Amino acid sequence: MSIIELTQETFQEATKAEKPLIIDLWAPWCGPCRQFAPTFEAAAEKHPDVTFAKINTEEQQELAAALRIRSIPTLMVFRENVLLFQQAGALAASQLEELVTQVKSVDMAQVHAQIAEQEKSSSTTH
Repeated sequence: MSIIELTQETFQEATKAEKPLIIDLWAPWCGPCRQFAPTFEAAAEKHPDVTFAKINTEEQQELAAALRIRSIPTLMVFRENVLLFQQAGALAASQLEELVTQVKSVDMAQVHAQIAEQEKSSSTTH
């Protein structure tokens, strides 16, 4: 599976998918980003049931700012419009593999139920 490039225009639609979306936020001048790229690409090849994407923070500065990206590389994982994971710093191949495995196993019905419960309780306390 190839890695898609996300922009401000395509980001929102990509996060809505049922399929896990793993995003690498990077910049061409970032050494750790360039070192992480082959690890990310290898994981994308290994997991066709996951969407892998990159956001070039130099080209997509407004999107990076909206996502509150403070350092790169940063990984973000979305499923069904829910942010499941965000971490700055490159992961080792084994850590990325573990993350992919965990994300695939998340029960999204349970996650949505928890979000609905939190929204319900926060609306009754305000």
